[in-house]
Amino acid sequence: MSLALNTGRLILRLPRMEDAERIAFHLNNFGVAGNLARVPYPYFLADAKAWLRTRHADLPPQETNFTIEVPGEGVAGSIGYHMGSAGEPVIGYWLGQPFWGRGYMTEAARAALDWYFDVTAEDRVLSGVFDFNTASLNVQTKLGFTEIGRSTMHCLARNAEVRHIDTELTRDAWIGQKR
Repeated sequence: MSLALNTGRLILRLPRMEDAERIAFHLNNFGVAGNLARVPYPYFLADAKAWLRTRHADLPPQETNFTIEVPGEGVAGSIGYHMGSAGEPVIGYWLGQPFWGRGYMTEAARAALDWYFDVTAEDRVLSGVFDFNTASLNVQTKLGFTEIGRSTMHCLARNAEVRHIDTELTRDAWIGQKR
């Protein structure tokens, strides 16, 4: 299956093994990895290749990931879904530091959420941020996510439990904010 989402400035496509070097380059930055729960630091090429081996074109939407590509600049990050511990879909994302501050993640997330709500019957998507990650929280706020609680979450890169702001986006809120 070939799945690609095009925005005004980005291409979101299924990850490929040839993305491994760029993924490893961007995630081997504590400024990026330290904001993510499930990414170790340091992050090696072998880590990227191992993750890419788990990515298949036939995965259900709740397990689909997209590589975020900036035309002319290459792989800039990733956005995708996984099933959380409560059995509900969770959206997660990261962007390489050279691409911060350009509005790319909001643009990518809008496309990924449009796709997700179009191809599933899910009523909501969960997410969240470590409490110090105001940039990511700002992205979620722009998209209509709301806070549903506070918790702690283990951060592999920090090897620590970190305070976390839990968020959700309901289908109704997504449709309502697009009007």
